[in-house]
Amino acid sequence: MYTIAALYHFTRFPDPAALKPPLEAVCRAQGVKGTLLLAGEGLNGTIAGSRAGVDAVLAHLRSLPGCSALEWKESTSSNPPFPRMKVRLKREIVTMGQPQVDPASGTGHYVSAQDWNDLIGRDDVAVIDTRNDYEVAIGTFDGAIDPRTKSFGEFPAWWEANKHRFHNKKIAMFCTGGIRCEKSTNYLLGEGIEDVYHLKGGILKYLEEVPQHQSTWQGDCFVFDARVSVGHGLKEGPHLLCHGCRQPILPEDRGRPEFEQGVSCHQCFDKTSEADKERFRERQKQMKLAEQRGSGLP
Repeated sequence: MYTIAALYHFTRFPDPAALKPPLEAVCRAQGVKGTLLLAGEGLNGTIAGSRAGVDAVLAHLRSLPGCSALEWKESTSSNPPFPRMKVRLKREIVTMGQPQVDPASGTGHYVSAQDWNDLIGRDDVAVIDTRNDYEVAIGTFDGAIDPRTKSFGEFPAWWEANKHRFHNKKIAMFCTGGIRCEKSTNYLLGEGIEDVYHLKGGILKYLEEVPQHQSTWQGDCFVFDARVSVGHGLKEGPHLLCHGCRQPILPEDRGRPEFEQGVSCHQCFDKTSEADKERFRERQKQMKLAEQRGSGLP
């Protein structure tokens, strides 16, 4: 059984590049795989491996400057969630493109999973899903507003165009694990919105702690690993990933005429050129060859 830890932490790293080699070494020594992003504003990512291996990497992360209070959300999988380990240097650990946004300076009010239903059931509260459209498509909270963004960087423009809809409303926001809400609530505070709330620990914490019979969540939650989606109790969901567009599909979607393994699905068939499809076919071929050799693609 693989232990999975999803984490983020906003802090100041004066030289994030210096943190990369030691972190890679610890992950390699412990056989831990996944993706970790380092930036001047902190770290973000998901890792998976043995219980002892993940614990060792988490201990290393907590030893980094300003990271002693690092928290994470755990789940398990019977299959390896990641093929390799990647530690990447980024300008932002979650890209919003708003240099003035600084979660370290303040965020919205945290709301626990146990208190979330009461908050979003109020008439004076507008509930906003800050995730991308393909994530919202497979699951969200009852009554939540979907901004229909393709990327988190589109959220500020959406807010600017729609903020008139929320006059005299309290704003409650949520996302997968909480990191996007750290930035979006800080952004709204900067816009002069005072009553801003967000779900502590994100959807993952809610699905972990709130029993299904008490839940207002509908569907599954998209996750950025081989599980593709999870449901209540963080049980692996039914979704697969189209490797042509990286969007979730259901098993029955494989029977549609537009589906070709590793190339296209009904969501992207008309959005990619034949040259794109040929490129994806070649990649699929190389992936199969790599599998036969018992190794992964770089």
